Amino acid sequence: MENETRCVGVIGTGNMGRALVKRLIFSGYQVLIGSRQPDDRRKLLNDDVYLNDVEVTSIDQCIERNQIIFVALHMESYQSILVVNTDKFQGKILVDVSNQTKLQQINLSNAEYLSSIVPHAYVIKAFNTVSTFVLENDVAGGSRRVFIAGDNQFARETVSSIARDMGFEPVNIGALRAARKIELYVLSLFPQWKMPLIIAFTVFTLWLLYIIYYNFIDQKNFGWHQIFICVLNKPMCVSAITLLSLTYIPGSLAAIYQIVSGTKYRRFPVLLDRWLLLRKQLGVITFYVALIHSLMSILMMSPSYYKSWFRSTEIIIPQNLTKDLHFSMKTMMTWKGEAASLFGILTIITMSILAVSTAPSIGDTLNWREWRFVQSKLGFLTLVFAVCHVFIMATPHWITRGFVKIFYFFFWIFRLQV
Repeated sequence: MENETRCVGVIGTGNMGRALVKRLIFSGYQVLIGSRQPDDRRKLLNDDVYLNDVEVTSIDQCIERNQIIFVALHMESYQSILVVNTDKFQGKILVDVSNQTKLQQINLSNAEYLSSIVPHAYVIKAFNTVSTFVLENDVAGGSRRVFIAGDNQFARETVSSIARDMGFEPVNIGALRAARKIELYVLSLFPQWKMPLIIAFTVFTLWLLYIIYYNFIDQKNFGWHQIFICVLNKPMCVSAITLLSLTYIPGSLAAIYQIVSGTKYRRFPVLLDRWLLLRKQLGVITFYVALIHSLMSILMMSPSYYKSWFRSTEIIIPQNLTKDLHFSMKTMMTWKGEAASLFGILTIITMSILAVSTAPSIGDTLNWREWRFVQSKLGFLTLVFAVCHVFIMATPHWITRGFVKIFYFFFWIFRLQV
Protein backbone atom coordinates (compact mmCIF):
# COMPACT_ATOMS: atom_id res chain seq x y z
CA MET A 1 0.00 0.00 0.00
CA GLU A 2 2.95 2.33 0.60
CA ASN A 3 3.92 2.23 -3.10
CA GLU A 4 0.33 2.97 -4.05
CA THR A 5 0.23 6.08 -1.89
CA ARG A 6 3.42 7.40 -3.52
CA CYS A 7 1.72 7.27 -6.92
CA VAL A 8 -1.28 9.56 -7.31
CA GLY A 9 -3.46 10.72 -10.15
CA VAL A 10 -4.74 14.19 -10.98
CA ILE A 11 -7.81 14.63 -13.14
CA GLY A 12 -7.80 18.09 -14.68
CA THR A 13 -5.12 20.26 -16.27
CA GLY A 14 -6.31 23.72 -15.25
CA ASN A 15 -4.44 26.09 -12.98
CA MET A 16 -5.26 24.11 -9.84
CA GLY A 17 -4.49 20.78 -11.48
CA ARG A 18 -1.07 21.88 -12.74
CA ALA A 19 -0.18 23.48 -9.38
CA LEU A 20 -1.08 20.24 -7.57
CA VAL A 21 1.01 18.19 -9.98
CA LYS A 22 4.06 20.41 -9.44
CA ARG A 23 3.73 20.31 -5.68
CA LEU A 24 3.27 16.55 -5.62
CA ILE A 25 6.32 16.02 -7.84
CA PHE A 26 8.46 18.26 -5.62
CA SER A 27 7.24 16.24 -2.62
CA GLY A 28 8.50 12.96 -4.10
CA TYR A 29 5.29 11.56 -5.58
CA GLN A 30 4.86 9.93 -8.94
CA VAL A 31 2.00 11.71 -10.69
CA LEU A 32 -0.21 10.64 -13.56
CA ILE A 33 -2.41 13.28 -15.20
CA GLY A 34 -5.79 12.31 -16.59
CA SER A 35 -7.38 14.36 -19.36
CA ARG A 36 -10.16 14.03 -21.92
CA GLN A 37 -7.69 15.17 -24.58
CA PRO A 38 -4.36 13.70 -23.44
CA ASP A 39 -2.47 14.37 -26.71
CA ASP A 40 -3.35 18.07 -26.79
CA ARG A 41 -2.64 18.51 -23.07
CA ARG A 42 0.70 16.74 -23.37
CA LYS A 43 1.82 19.31 -25.95
CA LEU A 44 0.63 22.14 -23.71
CA LEU A 45 2.45 20.80 -20.65
CA ASN A 46 5.68 20.32 -22.56
CA ASP A 47 6.15 24.09 -22.43
CA ASP A 48 6.45 23.90 -18.64
CA VAL A 49 9.94 22.78 -17.54
CA TYR A 50 8.50 21.11 -14.42
CA LEU A 51 5.76 19.19 -16.26
CA ASN A 52 7.37 18.21 -19.55
CA ASP A 53 8.20 14.70 -18.32
CA VAL A 54 4.91 14.00 -16.50
CA GLU A 55 2.83 11.24 -18.03
CA VAL A 56 -0.51 12.38 -19.43
CA THR A 57 -3.11 9.77 -20.17
CA SER A 58 -6.85 9.34 -20.52
CA ILE A 59 -9.15 9.71 -17.54
CA ASP A 60 -9.99 5.98 -17.69
CA GLN A 61 -6.35 4.94 -17.38
CA CYS A 62 -5.67 7.52 -14.67
CA ILE A 63 -8.49 6.06 -12.58
CA GLU A 64 -7.43 2.45 -13.18
CA ARG A 65 -3.75 2.98 -12.34
CA ASN A 66 -4.11 5.06 -9.16
CA GLN A 67 -5.63 4.42 -5.76
CA ILE A 68 -5.55 8.12 -4.80
CA ILE A 69 -6.94 10.63 -7.29
CA PHE A 70 -7.16 14.42 -7.03
CA VAL A 71 -10.27 15.72 -8.79
CA ALA A 72 -9.31 19.21 -10.04
CA LEU A 73 -12.52 19.88 -11.97
CA HIS A 74 -15.42 22.27 -11.67
CA MET A 75 -18.45 20.77 -9.99
CA GLU A 76 -20.46 21.26 -13.21
CA SER A 77 -18.12 18.77 -14.97
CA TYR A 78 -18.53 15.93 -12.46
CA GLN A 79 -21.59 14.46 -14.12
CA SER A 80 -20.23 14.41 -17.68
CA ILE A 81 -16.68 13.27 -16.86
CA LEU A 82 -16.89 11.01 -13.81
CA VAL A 83 -20.27 9.28 -13.98
CA VAL A 84 -19.25 7.20 -17.02
CA ASN A 85 -16.43 5.75 -14.89
CA THR A 86 -18.46 5.07 -11.74
CA ASP A 87 -17.63 1.37 -11.54
CA LYS A 88 -13.88 2.05 -11.70
CA PHE A 89 -13.93 4.14 -8.50
CA GLN A 90 -14.57 1.15 -6.23
CA GLY A 91 -12.52 1.62 -3.02
CA LYS A 92 -10.48 4.51 -4.40
CA ILE A 93 -9.79 7.79 -2.58
CA LEU A 94 -11.05 10.88 -4.41
CA VAL A 95 -9.75 14.24 -3.19
CA ASP A 96 -12.19 17.00 -4.14
CA VAL A 97 -10.38 20.36 -4.38
CA SER A 98 -13.18 22.35 -5.98
CA ASN A 99 -14.96 25.45 -4.70
CA GLN A 100 -18.41 26.79 -5.34
CA THR A 101 -18.54 29.80 -7.63
CA LYS A 102 -21.36 31.28 -5.54
CA LEU A 103 -23.45 30.38 -2.52
CA GLN A 104 -25.87 27.64 -3.55
CA GLN A 105 -29.47 27.65 -2.42
CA ILE A 106 -29.36 23.92 -1.63
CA ASN A 107 -27.53 22.90 1.51
CA LEU A 108 -25.09 20.52 -0.21
CA SER A 109 -21.36 20.78 -0.73
CA ASN A 110 -19.50 19.89 -3.93
CA ALA A 111 -17.82 17.00 -2.11
CA GLU A 112 -21.17 15.56 -0.99
CA TYR A 113 -22.46 15.87 -4.53
CA LEU A 114 -19.37 14.04 -5.82
CA SER A 115 -19.90 11.31 -3.25
CA SER A 116 -23.51 10.89 -4.38
CA ILE A 117 -22.56 10.24 -8.02
CA VAL A 118 -19.59 7.97 -7.18
CA PRO A 119 -20.90 6.19 -4.04
CA HIS A 120 -18.29 3.40 -4.14
CA ALA A 121 -15.34 5.80 -3.64
CA TYR A 122 -14.02 7.44 -0.48
CA VAL A 123 -14.48 11.15 -1.13
CA ILE A 124 -12.26 13.55 0.84
CA LYS A 125 -12.60 17.33 0.83
CA ALA A 126 -9.19 19.03 0.96
CA PHE A 127 -6.89 21.70 -0.56
CA ASN A 128 -9.77 23.96 -1.65
CA THR A 129 -8.63 26.67 0.80
CA VAL A 130 -5.08 26.72 -0.60
CA SER A 131 -4.40 28.97 -3.58
CA THR A 132 -2.45 27.87 -6.63
CA PHE A 133 0.14 30.55 -5.83
CA VAL A 134 0.84 28.97 -2.43
CA LEU A 135 1.01 25.52 -4.00
CA GLU A 136 3.64 26.63 -6.50
CA ASN A 137 5.59 29.07 -4.32
CA ASP A 138 7.34 27.91 -1.16
CA VAL A 139 7.88 31.47 0.09
CA ALA A 140 4.30 32.63 -0.45
CA GLY A 141 2.65 34.23 2.55
CA GLY A 142 -0.76 32.57 2.24
CA SER A 143 -2.28 30.13 4.69
CA ARG A 144 -0.72 26.66 4.77
CA ARG A 145 -3.50 24.97 6.68
CA VAL A 146 -5.35 22.28 4.76
CA PHE A 147 -8.83 21.51 6.10
CA ILE A 148 -9.72 17.85 5.58
CA ALA A 149 -13.17 16.29 5.80
CA GLY A 150 -14.34 12.77 4.94
CA ASP A 151 -16.41 9.88 6.23
CA ASN A 152 -13.61 7.29 6.06
CA GLN A 153 -10.92 7.63 8.73
CA PHE A 154 -8.23 5.77 6.77
CA ALA A 155 -8.82 8.00 3.73
CA ARG A 156 -8.60 11.13 5.88
CA GLU A 157 -5.32 9.98 7.42
CA THR A 158 -3.91 9.13 3.98
CA VAL A 159 -4.71 12.58 2.59
CA SER A 160 -3.37 14.18 5.79
CA SER A 161 -0.08 12.35 5.27
CA ILE A 162 0.10 13.62 1.69
CA ALA A 163 -0.59 17.17 2.89
CA ARG A 164 2.26 16.96 5.41
CA ASP A 165 4.61 15.63 2.73
CA MET A 166 3.65 18.64 0.60
CA GLY A 167 4.64 21.00 3.42
CA PHE A 168 1.16 21.87 4.67
CA GLU A 169 -0.55 21.57 8.04
CA PRO A 170 -3.55 19.22 7.83
CA VAL A 171 -6.55 20.06 10.02
CA ASN A 172 -9.03 17.22 10.41
CA ILE A 173 -12.50 18.72 10.90
CA GLY A 174 -14.57 15.55 10.72
CA ALA A 175 -17.06 13.89 8.41
CA LEU A 176 -17.80 14.81 4.82
CA ARG A 177 -20.76 16.89 5.96
CA ALA A 178 -18.20 19.39 7.32
CA ALA A 179 -17.21 20.09 3.69
CA ARG A 180 -20.13 22.55 3.64
CA LYS A 181 -18.32 24.62 6.25
CA ILE A 182 -15.00 24.41 4.36
CA GLU A 183 -16.53 25.54 1.08
CA LEU A 184 -18.50 28.31 2.80
CA TYR A 185 -15.29 29.51 4.45
CA VAL A 186 -13.77 30.32 1.05
CA LEU A 187 -16.80 32.36 -0.05
CA SER A 188 -17.18 34.26 3.21
CA LEU A 189 -15.76 37.76 3.61
CA PHE A 190 -14.47 38.23 7.18
CA PRO A 191 -17.47 36.45 8.78
CA GLN A 192 -16.06 36.77 12.31
CA TRP A 193 -15.26 40.46 11.90
CA LYS A 194 -18.57 41.91 10.71
CA MET A 195 -20.24 42.33 14.09
CA PRO A 196 -17.09 43.61 15.89
CA LEU A 197 -16.55 46.17 13.13
CA ILE A 198 -20.20 47.26 13.35
CA ILE A 199 -19.87 47.65 17.12
CA ALA A 200 -16.62 49.63 16.79
CA PHE A 201 -18.07 51.87 14.09
CA THR A 202 -21.20 52.51 16.16
CA VAL A 203 -19.22 53.36 19.30
CA PHE A 204 -16.92 55.70 17.36
CA THR A 205 -19.83 57.41 15.58
CA LEU A 206 -21.73 58.07 18.80
CA TRP A 207 -18.69 59.56 20.49
CA LEU A 208 -17.84 61.61 17.39
CA LEU A 209 -21.34 63.10 17.22
CA TYR A 210 -21.23 63.97 20.90
CA ILE A 211 -17.78 65.60 20.66
CA ILE A 212 -18.73 67.58 17.55
CA TYR A 213 -21.85 68.87 19.28
CA TYR A 214 -20.01 69.73 22.49
CA ASN A 215 -16.96 71.39 20.90
CA PHE A 216 -18.52 73.07 17.87
CA ILE A 217 -22.15 73.81 18.73
CA ASP A 218 -22.30 74.12 22.51
CA GLN A 219 -18.84 75.28 23.66
CA LYS A 220 -17.29 76.41 20.35
CA ASN A 221 -13.84 75.32 21.48
CA PHE A 222 -12.36 74.47 18.08
CA GLY A 223 -12.41 75.62 14.51
CA TRP A 224 -13.54 73.38 11.67
CA HIS A 225 -9.98 73.27 10.31
CA GLN A 226 -9.01 71.19 13.40
CA ILE A 227 -11.48 68.38 12.72
CA PHE A 228 -8.96 66.15 10.89
CA ILE A 229 -6.56 65.49 13.78
CA CYS A 230 -7.44 67.40 16.93
CA VAL A 231 -11.16 66.67 16.96
CA LEU A 232 -10.95 63.11 15.58
CA ASN A 233 -8.37 62.24 18.20
CA LYS A 234 -10.88 62.74 21.01
CA PRO A 235 -13.42 60.08 19.86
CA MET A 236 -10.48 57.78 19.09
CA CYS A 237 -9.42 58.02 22.74
CA VAL A 238 -12.82 57.37 24.31
CA SER A 239 -13.70 54.74 21.69
CA ALA A 240 -10.51 52.82 22.52
CA ILE A 241 -11.28 52.59 26.24
CA THR A 242 -14.97 51.85 25.52
CA LEU A 243 -14.05 48.96 23.20
CA LEU A 244 -11.44 47.71 25.68
CA SER A 245 -14.14 47.62 28.33
CA LEU A 246 -16.49 45.78 25.98
CA THR A 247 -13.72 43.24 25.45
CA TYR A 248 -13.37 42.33 29.13
CA ILE A 249 -16.87 42.93 30.48
CA PRO A 250 -18.32 39.65 29.08
CA GLY A 251 -15.66 37.58 30.86
CA SER A 252 -16.63 39.15 34.19
CA LEU A 253 -20.34 38.68 33.44
CA ALA A 254 -19.68 35.02 32.59
CA ALA A 255 -17.91 34.51 35.93
CA ILE A 256 -20.81 36.15 37.80
CA TYR A 257 -23.29 33.98 35.90
CA GLN A 258 -21.41 30.81 36.87
CA ILE A 259 -21.26 31.88 40.52
CA VAL A 260 -24.98 32.64 40.60
CA SER A 261 -25.94 29.43 38.80
CA GLY A 262 -23.57 27.39 41.01
CA THR A 263 -22.03 25.48 38.10
CA LYS A 264 -19.74 26.08 35.15
CA TYR A 265 -21.46 23.51 32.97
CA ARG A 266 -24.66 25.46 32.31
CA ARG A 267 -24.70 27.14 28.91
CA PHE A 268 -24.50 30.92 28.87
CA PRO A 269 -27.41 32.98 27.54
CA VAL A 270 -27.32 33.44 23.77
CA LEU A 271 -26.40 37.14 23.90
CA LEU A 272 -23.58 36.57 26.39
CA ASP A 273 -22.34 33.54 24.46
CA ARG A 274 -22.10 35.54 21.22
CA TRP A 275 -20.48 38.43 23.06
CA LEU A 276 -17.79 36.11 24.42
CA LEU A 277 -17.00 34.92 20.90
CA LEU A 278 -16.36 38.52 19.78
CA ARG A 279 -13.67 39.28 22.35
CA LYS A 280 -10.65 38.49 20.19
CA GLN A 281 -11.81 40.64 17.29
CA LEU A 282 -12.88 43.47 19.59
CA GLY A 283 -9.47 43.36 21.27
CA VAL A 284 -7.57 43.60 17.98
CA ILE A 285 -9.76 46.50 16.81
CA THR A 286 -9.20 48.22 20.16
CA PHE A 287 -5.45 47.92 19.70
CA TYR A 288 -5.53 49.65 16.31
CA VAL A 289 -7.89 52.39 17.54
CA ALA A 290 -5.56 53.03 20.50
CA LEU A 291 -2.54 53.01 18.16
CA ILE A 292 -4.17 55.63 15.93
CA HIS A 293 -4.95 57.71 19.02
CA SER A 294 -1.29 57.48 20.09
CA LEU A 295 0.02 58.56 16.68
CA MET A 296 -2.41 61.48 16.55
CA SER A 297 -1.40 62.54 20.06
CA ILE A 298 2.28 62.48 19.09
CA LEU A 299 1.53 64.75 16.12
CA MET A 300 -0.27 67.18 18.44
CA MET A 301 2.29 67.05 21.26
CA SER A 302 2.78 70.76 21.80
CA PRO A 303 1.70 73.40 24.36
CA SER A 304 -0.74 74.76 21.79
CA TYR A 305 -2.94 71.68 22.11
CA TYR A 306 -2.03 70.33 25.56
CA LYS A 307 -1.79 73.52 27.58
CA SER A 308 -2.32 71.83 30.94
CA TRP A 309 0.56 69.42 30.25
CA PHE A 310 3.25 72.12 30.26
CA ARG A 311 4.39 74.65 32.84
CA SER A 312 3.87 78.31 32.10
CA THR A 313 6.83 80.67 32.20
CA GLU A 314 6.55 84.40 31.74
CA ILE A 315 9.35 86.58 30.41
CA ILE A 316 9.18 90.27 31.36
CA ILE A 317 11.08 92.85 29.30
CA PRO A 318 11.30 96.24 31.06
CA GLN A 319 10.61 99.27 28.91
CA ASN A 320 10.71 103.00 29.42
CA LEU A 321 7.11 103.18 28.29
CA THR A 322 3.95 102.97 30.32
CA LYS A 323 4.22 99.22 31.03
CA ASP A 324 6.51 96.24 30.60
CA LEU A 325 6.18 93.61 27.88
CA HIS A 326 5.10 90.17 29.10
CA PHE A 327 5.71 86.99 27.04
CA SER A 328 4.14 83.69 28.20
CA MET A 329 5.99 80.46 27.34
CA LYS A 330 5.42 76.76 27.99
CA THR A 331 8.48 74.87 29.17
CA MET A 332 8.72 71.47 30.91
CA MET A 333 5.85 69.05 31.35
CA THR A 334 3.70 69.14 34.45
CA TRP A 335 2.93 66.05 36.54
CA LYS A 336 -0.28 65.64 34.57
CA GLY A 337 1.52 65.53 31.22
CA GLU A 338 4.19 63.11 32.38
CA ALA A 339 1.79 60.80 34.24
CA ALA A 340 -0.70 60.72 31.36
CA SER A 341 2.11 59.98 28.89
CA LEU A 342 3.52 57.24 31.14
CA PHE A 343 0.23 55.39 31.49
CA GLY A 344 -0.50 55.90 27.80
CA ILE A 345 2.83 54.27 26.91
CA LEU A 346 2.23 51.40 29.36
CA THR A 347 -1.22 50.86 27.85
CA ILE A 348 0.13 50.64 24.30
CA ILE A 349 2.97 48.29 25.34
CA THR A 350 0.72 45.82 27.16
CA MET A 351 -1.94 46.07 24.47
CA SER A 352 0.71 45.27 21.85
CA ILE A 353 1.62 42.10 23.75
CA LEU A 354 -2.06 41.13 23.80
CA ALA A 355 -2.42 41.76 20.07
CA VAL A 356 0.75 39.84 19.14
CA SER A 357 -0.26 36.84 21.28
CA THR A 358 -3.46 36.44 19.25
CA ALA A 359 -1.44 35.64 16.12
CA PRO A 360 -1.49 31.85 15.51
CA SER A 361 2.29 31.68 15.13
CA ILE A 362 2.73 33.17 18.63
CA GLY A 363 -0.33 31.71 20.34
CA ASP A 364 0.60 28.16 19.35
CA THR A 365 3.85 28.45 21.34
CA LEU A 366 2.04 29.34 24.59
CA ASN A 367 0.72 26.74 27.00
CA TRP A 368 -2.70 27.15 28.63
CA ARG A 369 -1.34 28.88 31.75
CA GLU A 370 0.72 31.33 29.70
CA TRP A 371 -2.24 32.06 27.43
CA ARG A 372 -4.52 32.78 30.39
CA PHE A 373 -1.90 34.99 32.02
CA VAL A 374 -1.50 37.11 28.88
CA GLN A 375 -5.16 37.33 27.90
CA SER A 376 -6.62 37.59 31.40
CA LYS A 377 -4.24 39.10 33.95
CA LEU A 378 -2.25 41.20 31.49
CA GLY A 379 -5.47 42.19 29.77
CA PHE A 380 -7.04 43.53 32.96
CA LEU A 381 -3.76 45.31 33.75
CA THR A 382 -4.04 46.98 30.35
CA LEU A 383 -7.54 48.11 31.23
CA VAL A 384 -6.26 49.54 34.55
CA PHE A 385 -3.48 51.45 32.73
CA ALA A 386 -6.00 52.85 30.24
CA VAL A 387 -8.37 53.94 33.03
CA CYS A 388 -5.49 55.64 34.87
CA HIS A 389 -4.51 57.45 31.65
CA VAL A 390 -8.07 58.72 31.19
CA PHE A 391 -8.53 59.71 34.84
CA ILE A 392 -5.26 61.66 34.90
CA MET A 393 -6.33 63.48 31.76
CA ALA A 394 -9.85 64.25 32.95
CA THR A 395 -9.73 64.62 36.74
CA PRO A 396 -8.36 68.20 36.84
CA HIS A 397 -11.03 69.19 34.31
CA TRP A 398 -13.74 67.50 36.37
CA ILE A 399 -12.60 69.27 39.53
CA THR A 400 -12.69 72.63 37.76
CA ARG A 401 -16.18 72.11 36.31
CA GLY A 402 -17.71 70.66 39.45
CA PHE A 403 -19.35 67.37 40.32
CA VAL A 404 -22.61 67.98 38.44
CA LYS A 405 -21.11 69.05 35.13
CA ILE A 406 -18.91 65.98 34.78
CA PHE A 407 -22.09 64.15 33.74
CA TYR A 408 -22.60 66.62 30.94
CA PHE A 409 -23.24 63.86 28.44
CA PHE A 410 -26.34 62.67 30.30
CA PHE A 411 -27.60 66.21 30.81
CA TRP A 412 -27.14 66.84 27.09
CA ILE A 413 -29.27 63.79 26.20
CA PHE A 414 -31.91 64.84 28.72
CA ARG A 415 -31.97 68.35 27.26
CA LEU A 416 -32.44 67.00 23.74
CA GLN A 417 -35.39 64.88 24.89
CA VAL A 418 -37.01 67.82 26.66
